This record gives sequence, C-alpha cells and structure tokens, in this order.
Amino acid sequence: MAETKSTCCYCGVGCGVVIEHEAGRITSVKGDPDHPANFGRLCTKGATLHLSSAPETLIARALYPELRASRDQARTRVSWDTALDTAADRFAAIIAEHGPDAVAVYGAGQLLTEDYYVFNKLVKGLIGSNNLDTNSRLCMSSAVAGYKLSLGADAPPCSYEDIALTQALFISGSNTAFAHPIAFRRVEDARKANPDMKLVVIDPRRTDTAEAADLHLPLLPGTDIALYNAMLHIMLWEGWVNRDYVDAHTEGFDALKKIVREYTPAMAATICGLDRKAIEQAAQIFATSPATMSMYCQGLNQYSFGTHNNSALINLHLATGQIGRPGAGPFSLTGQPNAMGGREVGGLANLLSAHRDMANPQHRAEVAALWGVDSVPDKPGRSAVELFEGLKSGEVKAVWIACTNPAQSMPDQAMIHAALQNAEFVIVQEAFGHTETCAYADLLLPATTWGEKEGTVTNSERAITRVRAAVSAPGEARHDWAIVVDFARRLGIQLGKGDLAARMFPYTSPEEVWNEHRESTRGRDLDITGLSYSLLETAGPQQWPFPEGAQKGKVRLYEDGVFPTPSGRARFVATEHRITAESPSARYPLHLNTGRLRDQWHGMSRTGLVARLYSHEAEPLLHMHKDDMERRSLNNGDLVEVKSKRGAVVLKVIESATLRPGQTFVPMHWGGNTMGGQGVNVLLPRTYDPTSKQPELKHAAIQVAKYTAGKALVAMRRSEPDADGHLQPNPLVVMDRLRRWLPHFPYASLTLAGRNSPVVVLKARGEELAPALLEALDQDLALDDPTQVLSYHDSRKEVEKRARVTGDSLSAVRLAGETKAAEWLADMMVQGHSAAAVRPWLLAPLTQPPAGQAARGKVICNCFDVAEDDILAAFRNGDSLESLQARTRCGTNCGSCVPELKRLAQSVKH
Repeated sequence: MAETKSTCCYCGVGCGVVIEHEAGRITSVKGDPDHPANFGRLCTKGATLHLSSAPETLIARALYPELRASRDQARTRVSWDTALDTAADRFAAIIAEHGPDAVAVYGAGQLLTEDYYVFNKLVKGLIGSNNLDTNSRLCMSSAVAGYKLSLGADAPPCSYEDIALTQALFISGSNTAFAHPIAFRRVEDARKANPDMKLVVIDPRRTDTAEAADLHLPLLPGTDIALYNAMLHIMLWEGWVNRDYVDAHTEGFDALKKIVREYTPAMAATICGLDRKAIEQAAQIFATSPATMSMYCQGLNQYSFGTHNNSALINLHLATGQIGRPGAGPFSLTGQPNAMGGREVGGLANLLSAHRDMANPQHRAEVAALWGVDSVPDKPGRSAVELFEGLKSGEVKAVWIACTNPAQSMPDQAMIHAALQNAEFVIVQEAFGHTETCAYADLLLPATTWGEKEGTVTNSERAITRVRAAVSAPGEARHDWAIVVDFARRLGIQLGKGDLAARMFPYTSPEEVWNEHRESTRGRDLDITGLSYSLLETAGPQQWPFPEGAQKGKVRLYEDGVFPTPSGRARFVATEHRITAESPSARYPLHLNTGRLRDQWHGMSRTGLVARLYSHEAEPLLHMHKDDMERRSLNNGDLVEVKSKRGAVVLKVIESATLRPGQTFVPMHWGGNTMGGQGVNVLLPRTYDPTSKQPELKHAAIQVAKYTAGKALVAMRRSEPDADGHLQPNPLVVMDRLRRWLPHFPYASLTLAGRNSPVVVLKARGEELAPALLEALDQDLALDDPTQVLSYHDSRKEVEKRARVTGDSLSAVRLAGETKAAEWLADMMVQGHSAAAVRPWLLAPLTQPPAGQAARGKVICNCFDVAEDDILAAFRNGDSLESLQARTRCGTNCGSCVPELKRLAQSVKH
C-alpha cells in the first residue's frame, strides 16, 4: 500500500488529503494531518473521494476521444491525432472566416492553475480573443469585483487562523456548515475555546449555520445592502465609526455617509423584513467587538447587484477599522477548489495574468512581452452568459468547454440548451462522459481528474498546494494542460503561426508551465517568485504573496493600512438598495432561493457516483413553509409543479421550518441526468451584475401548484459485490440505462440508495404508462424473465407489482399505478432483508407498507449510517448528544452532521 499527498477536489477550503493506493487503484482517502487547511479533517464528500474512483465508476469516465461527423450521428472513437487535427481545422476555418471572436473557451474552477494558464495563453495570446470565461463567473466574480472595487485587488485579506482569533464572526449569505464544512469545524472549535465569541448569521433561511448563531437575521432575499447601510447608519449615530482609520487609510466616506443617512433602522427593517432591534444589535456587535471578521459566499455573490453586496459589507469593515489585524477583515469563501488559481492567471474574460488590468496599456504590454506576441486584445471577451447568448445568436460559432457542465449549472437552461444545439462545433474536454453537456459534444476529449493530475491549486486563504497524482490515467485520458499544448501547436500551423505557437507552448511538464506563471507575478500583489514546486513539496502549502527572498508568505494583508489603489487608500463604495431581478407578483408569488446540499457537489458528475451521498437528501425537493403548503392543500411528499417565467419542473415538496412564509428553497445540484426536464436551473434568470457579469443564480420568482396528472412509477435495481468486490450489476450501468427514461416523464428522479449494496431508484409519474414502455423498462431491470419474477396485477385498481428474487433477497422491483410503499421497499432492498418478508405484500392488493413497518428516514451521519428517526428516538428516550455519540459514533468522524445533531437534540427539548 502506497500513500500520496494531494488535495480534495471539491470546495475552496482546499483540504489536504492522503490518497492510499495499490496496484494502480485508489483504495481509500484520509485527511492530511499536516495540511494547514484541515489538519486531517475531511467532510462527507472528501471522505468518500476514493468511492468516486472505484472500479465501477470507470463506466462513467470519458476514456477515448470521440468524434461525430454531424449532429444526427453518434460519436465514434478516433485517435488523438484525428481528434486534435479536426479541432484545429475547425477552429482555424472559423477564425479565418469570422475572426478570432467567433470562437470561445469555457472552463472551470476545478482546473489546476497550470491548466488555466495554458488555456488563457491559447485564447488571449495565440488566437487573439478574450473569449475565455469559466464557471467561476457563476460563483466568485462578484467577490472578485467587490475586492477590487473596495480594496484595489482580488486578494482576501484574512486567513483561516483568524477564525480562532476573532471576537465576532459574521457569516453572510453562506450555509458554511454545508458548503464549507471543514471551515465550520474551525468556527465550532473557536467558540468552544472562546465562549464569549459572538456568531451572527445573515441568511434568509434558518440553516444549520444559522441554528448555531447567537443572532440570526433572516432578511428577505436580496436586501443585504439595505441592512449593511442601516448598520453603518447606526454606527455613525452611536459614534462607533473609527474616524482615525477612515481619515488615514480610506477615501469616499463622505459620499457614502450622505447615502446611509437615509437608511434608518426602521427603514431597513421594512425593506429587509427584520426586527429593527436585531439590526441595532448586529451593528453594535460588529462595531464594538475587539476583532470582527466576516465570511460570505453565494448569498452575496449571486445577485444582479452582487458586487455592491460585497462592497456594502466591506464598507463596514473600513468604517470600523476591522481589517488588517488578527481576527478582523472581510473573508470571501471560495466556491471551487481552484477558482482562486484561475483568477491568479487571468482566467476570466475581463482579466489578465497576475491581477493585471486589461484596460491598462502597460499591463497588456507586459503580458504580450512575457508571451512573445505583438499584443493582447484590449476589450473584455464574452462572460459566461454572454458567451452562450453568442452561441445562440450565431455570433460565436464554436466553443471549447473544459471540466464543467453548463447544460446543468448555468441559469435559464432552456437558452443554454438552445445555444449548444445551435453551435457549429462543440468540444467538450471532460473526465466524466455522462454529463448533460457531453450530449452536445461534437468532439469529446477525455481528461484526467482527481488522483491522476499533477500541478497546483490555491484555496480561499491564498494558500498554494501541490496536487499530486496517485495513479495513472485510465484509457487514453490526458492531462488538461497537455491537451491544450498539443492543440495550440496544431492550431498555430493552421493559422500560419507555427513557429510562434512552438515558442509559446514549449512545455513538457506542468512544472514548466507553473514556472512561467510564477515569473508573470514578479512585482505584483500576488508575487510568488520565492516559491517552487520543490519548496511546496518540502515545506507544504504556502500563502501568497511570497516574493523572492521571503521566508514565508503573508498570513494577513493590509496590516500597514496601505492598499493597492492609485492613492494607496481603500475606497468606500456608494451602495444603494436595489430590488432583485425578479420580484414576487400575483402570478409568481413566491421567492425561490437556491443553495447547496451537505453531501453533493455542483452538478453531481462525481458525487452522484457514490450511493451513500444521496442518503441525506435522496432526491430533488422543494422546501416550503407549512403555511404556504396548507394554502395549496399540500402534504409532505406531494408532487408540485414549480414554474418561473422561463420554465417549469415537477418535484416533491417537503415542509421546512427553515423558511419564512412566501419563501421556498431548492438545491442547485439536480440536472437533467437526475430528474425530469432540464433541471432546477431552468427556473433561474440569466440577468447579471453589470460590473461582475455574475448572474442572479440565487433567486427567482415562482408559482407552485399541486401536480396530480398521470400515473406513478417506481423502478429499483440492487447490486451485490462479487467475489472480487466488484458490484454486479454495475449500478452506474443501470443508472445509464434508466437515464434514457427521464425525458418520458414530467416528474422523474433517478438516484442511488444504500452503501455496500447500492440500489438504483427511478421514481416517475407519466401521463400514460404504456405497455411497451413498461416492457422495455422491465428489460433494463432484468424483470423480463417470468421464471424468476413475482408479479401481481389488479387492472381495476390499476396496481401492478413486479419483483425479481435472487437467492433470498430482492434484486429488482417495479411498481406501477400505486407506489406508496416505495421508500419501505427501497429500505428493505438496501438492508438486504429476506425476500420472504416482502413476498406476502408483493402478492396481495396492498399498496401501503405492512403494518408497523416504515422507511428509516434520511441518514444524518453518513460515516456511520445513523438515520434521523433513530437519533430522534434516542433523544426522546433521554439520551444526551454525548451518550448517543458514544453508542453510535455519529458525528465523531468528519463532523459534518454535528450541527444537525445539535439541532435535533434541541428540537426534542422544545
């Protein structure tokens, strides 16, 4: 057994991992105790990374280049030479006829810094276009713009160690307990060590993060600016503004002061839907604490005024001098593992390398000289939404999509799918061949992924970590940077720039790429000329800036009160409250808020391969206040049709105490691969912030109505480990077979359940369950052999049951017409109960589970498979949290479930 140190590939916390591997296989993963981001801790997602690399997951991988001659043909396997020659030919022809801005690249915050760098150089240097954007535009561009507008550079001033040093922590627009669990573990540790530390959470929902707060401000969606302006109004009135700091280190305060005079606590209370006394309390905590720190994420960023949301919060730090010292400052939590690294190399349509300004002629000249080209283009390229609008209109002819899934993750999915359909040529460079975007690929290029890649990433606190490969790439998958280098040389020849391309892309290793990137930072705010691969490997992760000659990086920025602006002063930004892109109306009366689940990641291309990661929330659910449900005669588990101005989805509804009336919530992970239609993002608007170009993915106005049309269907197939430990049948093969049925139903959910013997579960409702459809579905489930199948059919009640018994257990089930026992049956299959226990139910007209039997409910602790019902029963029987943990071990491993365990314990007390 060998061990290789690397990083987790999920959120921007940047946890270190130790990958255990043997005979070319990743066998397990554990937290790296030496990594300063996590000191050995991992969340549920990180702790199951090895399961996403299990042998059965190879079926989901893109393993060979594939090309299709036309859209009405299937892709066929081709050689890498044919693939890249074709790509170069098509791009060169389009550039020759329509110019360089007729092509574009759309990348991801999951790319390594080296991958980002060569893509950036390809598009802006060789092709001569700024049409390079990434999915970081969807999550971090408003944070970037806010930092630059207020402080002068995209540089988070805080570090994780400040969490332990702060006296007041404001978490705004982030369910940190779910989205950045290991960072939240630090918050829990800090509060335990310092009981006087205050935690204030600003979020429309009472999330697990908000449950832990000393003060929760459940403001109406999109009203953050009014809140922060009112807090500043109070600080001015009470004399809590640090005038010495404002006068010495800032500019623009007088203009802002005139604005916030109007934002009285009473005015803000009306706008935000808050108690004015809570606003006053928050202002006092923020201004009078010896050290105040804020952490924030998509709840600020994903609005059409996200930049000003960020700046309005930073205004409070500047006004009180709560920046540039231990435990104080505005700390943006990065959404993706290397969104920071992408920003460092200029990997967005409006950025240049090393935080250079595209509008600055000297900065453009510096980049051109570094790359050996005459010039780089001076006008920003198309940002994410603009890029796909260009594909739809035909102004952009070809797009290269790398390591991201816009056919799930972008807003206004109907437009995105139309854009991809209209594009003349779509290249998808991807590790997982089953994503929604891969369906549109004219050319599919297989790329390496976690555990196979070499390079670097930068996390939320500016710490650069070496990423190391533990195993070789499967099939013919290649590294992202190497694919781009090979393509660039071929494209250069086609464009008559062969010699230039050879000089620009001489790299034979990721270290050569990184060394060039390092040199591009010399003298810049993020100078890393003192770093090397060797130093990162021997000394571990290092924070920037780390210039040549330095002994270590800077833990904290702006300690001297000098900012990277022309005047050296930070800037107060005049921010005014604005309404959301869509407001509730008579036709669309409800707010829809989106966010993350604890155990899923982005579009689930990786986490969706791991059965146990579905157990906390097993399918797409609309969370709704009980009053709104009663008004619509809805019960838990009912199907509802959710409509916005752009589209509709059908999903189950669940009562939630986390929301106030008039608000709903749906997780953003579910796309067309796991549910009917084009996924939840079909509901969201593509309206974006004019400064950051980040779309309003956080909010929409919707209507909700009960959905009763059609007939219910449930199909389930169980897998068992064989003698070699391989699952038979491969559950991902079964999922792929069943995925083709999703478009047949307005409501459909395709997920996994269980752990060691996972069960694929398809739930659906269709207008008519035609016999031919059911017969084909039975073939996919191995329910077509009458000698091995138990069946019951009642045409009068329209109830049909079919089940396959393998050995002494159920291996497949299909219910049609009535599916009330689906959850119980799934549990029976997951637990491996004897088929004899189910046989009487299968062969009788019963639809409900047998008396006294019910499903376990959702799993709270994924590490030790402890369900909610069992936890609640224990608390009702007098168990304390400590005794429950001693008996079941729940919450004692990764700790992701600890906030929920505490909440459940409190719910029983009340």
